[in-house]
Amino acid sequence: MERSLEVHLEQLTRRHLELREALTESGLSGSEFARLSKEYSELSPIVEDIDALRRARVEASSLADMADSSEDADLQQLAEQELHELRRRLPGLEQRVKFALLPKDADDQRNAILEVRAGTGGDEAALFAAELFRMYQRYAALRGWRFELLDLSETDLGGIKEASASISGRDVFARLKFESGVHRVQRVPETEASGRIHTSAATVAVLPEAEEVDVRIDERDLRIDVFRASGPGGQSVNTTDSAVRITHIPTGLVVIQQDEKSQHKNKAKALKVLRSRLYALERQARDSARAAERRSQVGTGDRSERIRTYNFPQGRVTDHRINFTLYKVDKVMTGEALDEIIDPILAEDQAARLSAVETR
Repeated sequence: MERSLEVHLEQLTRRHLELREALTESGLSGSEFARLSKEYSELSPIVEDIDALRRARVEASSLADMADSSEDADLQQLAEQELHELRRRLPGLEQRVKFALLPKDADDQRNAILEVRAGTGGDEAALFAAELFRMYQRYAALRGWRFELLDLSETDLGGIKEASASISGRDVFARLKFESGVHRVQRVPETEASGRIHTSAATVAVLPEAEEVDVRIDERDLRIDVFRASGPGGQSVNTTDSAVRITHIPTGLVVIQQDEKSQHKNKAKALKVLRSRLYALERQARDSARAAERRSQVGTGDRSERIRTYNFPQGRVTDHRINFTLYKVDKVMTGEALDEIIDPILAEDQAARLSAVETR
């Protein structure tokens, strides 16, 4: 490793020790203790990786000395074998430390708002959008996340025009943030008598869920309309003005919520989605300001970017950003094999960011 990085590692190790000693002192205020504890817990896994790397280097040095100076042939051979294995592991340990030092995405630990909309392709696009929405719902269940429906606009054939949900749990946004974009499907629709393969699409947006402290919304910037909900939902769904449409006048963003029978609940959900959309706009502006860094990453998060194709006749799913193909389309659609696509995308993004840091 280069000298500047070694100095940085020493500084982190020293700071970790200082924090551990500071946390044992009496007289710390509650807020100060919380702040130091947070910093200490964030540094701990990095320092563990640094310690593992240093122990491996010391062991390698000892084994090299033993291999060079031992007069016992068997001991010398054993030392050479262990040294060979250790040298094989060292680059991985160094890489792990470098990855740990990469700037963290501040939104990775957030919950997320998932939005799925039917794109080009008529009824088939709406059916595919419904399948994608169920795919993420099943994936959330497999990971132990909470999946709360926010809004659902269905078609007569069982498809969806658009749907949204709040997903909460550990590392939700971190794992789903690269799902935003155009998802394309190629297959023979059940209604196609000639057996021709059709291509249709749906768009997915994954937004980091924002809290009230993240985005301040001025009530004067909102136009709120109420109306009677339409579509599935039972006999009472159309009897009261429970649906809510909120328009954010400065940006033109419009959010409609009609899933609940309570106007107040629909308004609360609509504000939750609007807050997350405004936060996503701020995030996009920050990312644009770091254009060079964004070019080194896997995707832009733009929902107009075509990211993936699901080809049912060939049984494959291809992610175009990393040129990765998985022949498990059925298991991907049930959420079981979605990690087999997400993991390589996250690894590619991590490697690209590391490369960008190393070339600066």
